Amino acid sequence: MNGGLRILVVDDEPANVLALRALLASWRYTEVESTTDPHDAIELCDSLRPDLLMLDLHMPRLDGFEVMARLAAQLRGPTPLPIIVLSADMTIETRRRALASGARDFVTKPFDAEEVRLRVGILLDMRALQLQQAASEAALEARVRRRTVELEGARLEMLQRLALAAEFRDDVTGEHTQRVGRTARRIARALGASADEVERIGLAAPLHDVGKIAVADAILLKPGPLTDAERREMQRHTTTGGDMLRGSGSRLLQTAERIALTHHERWDGAGYPYGLAEERIPLVGRIVAVADVFDALTHERPYKPAWEVERAVEQIAADRGRRFDPRTVDAFLGLEHHALV
Repeated sequence: MNGGLRILVVDDEPANVLALRALLASWRYTEVESTTDPHDAIELCDSLRPDLLMLDLHMPRLDGFEVMARLAAQLRGPTPLPIIVLSADMTIETRRRALASGARDFVTKPFDAEEVRLRVGILLDMRALQLQQAASEAALEARVRRRTVELEGARLEMLQRLALAAEFRDDVTGEHTQRVGRTARRIARALGASADEVERIGLAAPLHDVGKIAVADAILLKPGPLTDAERREMQRHTTTGGDMLRGSGSRLLQTAERIALTHHERWDGAGYPYGLAEERIPLVGRIVAVADVFDALTHERPYKPAWEVERAVEQIAADRGRRFDPRTVDAFLGLEHHALV
């Protein structure tokens, strides 16, 4: 029962070390290390990670108080290293100082075998309980993390299916949303966004047209130009998408809401639904505006054939500072465009 718990004995007197090792062995503590050099105590504690340190207080060059000061990091946390101090000096002042330094108990020199047995046993029993509790908490945290990952995966799958549900209305492959997400991710990275921001934009961008669910097929799939009334109805997909995504506590869905609302705004203020201009348009909306238009131009739609990649890139560049944010266009122009289609 005692074999799995490690004990480190530090005392500059070899006779004391031998006496303690003999006592511990008689009680079947088999994992015992010792040293008579207090300078070795720090390294041994780091390498052995003992479950109990039996530490002499009064040693030359480096006393027990200094050793405890250097072990401060191991004396904190959910499973702090328990220390029994060894000393013939057990005055009130010494005890108080030892407790303040991190000691948990005391053994008086010369050693009384029964006192040593009881104090070692109590602290190691407490140590075993602490380790057991820490292991249980770690296992619980691991289960919570796994469950969180599973729930996040399910949520992302639901969002992807919601994006596809809207996209299937006018793109039977459903690939437009994913291409826009990939392109938006690359533009965001080129703009210097953090890794978290890049990932969030890439996951939220496919929901840019989720409001198309509410647009009538006669308008959405019309092969020719839209009337003014039909165009106004089509434009409502931005506010409809924003309404569908509004009110979430999720940063991902909040980003998706901003994208759905603003990816048809224009840098020059001539876009919709609010006529926002320049920096008043959220950056995520400006990014997805470029990604969405490029993909729409390079793929067939009911109202147009697919453009060549070079022609689409030229159009994006021509709209720099008018339809699109100049910085976003510059970031886009630095990408490998054939890889985006």
